[in-house]
Amino acid sequence: MDRATAEPRVRGFPGERARDWVDRQHRVAAPSTHVYEFVWDPTAPADGPFCTDVDGNVLMDFTCHVGAAPLGYNNPKIMEPMAEFDLVDPLKIAGHDFYVGSGPADDPDFPGPAGLMERLTDITGEYGMDRVFLSNSGAEAVENAIKICYDGGGSYGITFEGAFHGRTLGALSLNRSKQVYRHDFPEIAGIHDVPFCRDRSCDADSCSCGFFAGDTSQLRRMLSEAAGSVAPDEVAYLIMEPIQGEGGYYPPSEAFASEVAAVCEEYDIALVADEIQSGMGRTGEWWGADHYPIEPDVITAAKGLRVGATISRSDVFPEEEGRLSSTWGAGDILSSMQGALTIDAIREHDLLANATKRGRQFVERVVDADPEPVIDVRGTGLMLALEFDTPEQRDGALERAFEQGLLTLACGHKTLRILPPLDVTEREIDLGATLLLDAIRE
Repeated sequence: MDRATAEPRVRGFPGERARDWVDRQHRVAAPSTHVYEFVWDPTAPADGPFCTDVDGNVLMDFTCHVGAAPLGYNNPKIMEPMAEFDLVDPLKIAGHDFYVGSGPADDPDFPGPAGLMERLTDITGEYGMDRVFLSNSGAEAVENAIKICYDGGGSYGITFEGAFHGRTLGALSLNRSKQVYRHDFPEIAGIHDVPFCRDRSCDADSCSCGFFAGDTSQLRRMLSEAAGSVAPDEVAYLIMEPIQGEGGYYPPSEAFASEVAAVCEEYDIALVADEIQSGMGRTGEWWGADHYPIEPDVITAAKGLRVGATISRSDVFPEEEGRLSSTWGAGDILSSMQGALTIDAIREHDLLANATKRGRQFVERVVDADPEPVIDVRGTGLMLALEFDTPEQRDGALERAFEQGLLTLACGHKTLRILPPLDVTEREIDLGATLLLDAIRE
């Protein structure tokens, strides 16, 4: 497959082999999220955003596996360095006291867990972060983030309407996106929520989202000594997605972020930035928080990082040994290597700038076309979204795009999210936008 000339080529979905594979998996798999009957063939040609299914259809993947494959398929920036390392078994080692490395510690043969953690402290250095706890997933990263905040004192947590932070019980307690995620599950007590800003122009004088009310914010009012319902000295943390993901891909206003930062500073509340979707260069900066005047005390990362990571400062993490632990916490050799090489590739190939430029290209192309059922086109870098008049219009566009060979994803109530690879080209953005606009028209 030549990425420079590849295009989607679809005979029909789902093909006979794809149906067989889907049926086989459904016979043993528990019910879960379902989007497409698309079966990727990992032995068939794939490069960048292009991949091949088991029936030979070529598709253009603008989901990046919900951002978990930030450089797309078989990217040479990842594959070539990994090819120099002969894979071994086991590729996971248990615990934080069983270390792994090869060659001199200051010039290792490959970047393992230690190398990944060093890179993470480097790209969070502006926030003074110097410690990392690795885990398997984003939900685990969030669980550990709130654990270390509770360890510092306080029994309350604050989250935002529309938030999504994971599916483990602790993370579920913080979710406010869809009721199906939470109903009938037990929750952590003491979690309070306030509105999230859904308008980049929102401020105290003009607010449509409900965060600002009169001359103050709902957050400040909640914590007010005179009229509030929550004692600020009992709040262990406030957790927010700098750009809300599952809830609808909403980048908030500067005024909203400034107020959150000011309240957290005034009341000495730990601010946890959930960067599982918005981090690792997706927005054109390393972290979504970098776009706003906020100073996170804890950052959670996963997806594009290939592992879960809770990143913070020495004074935030518990000193007591065993307070945090994980069987595979610092021992996933392959995933740590992929995460470290991804960071290296983003740096070496200036992919933060590319994400900004190509994201702007996509937005301008769709805005100029002005498709009738689309009421908003928004995004930061390559974290992009189209909001439709109705959920039915969104779902129809998603399905028609799929039939034409373009993979996209739904989020929120009536929003379509677009997540191209961070090294997406001008040609690929134009091709993807054309396919999507054709699908919307049809």
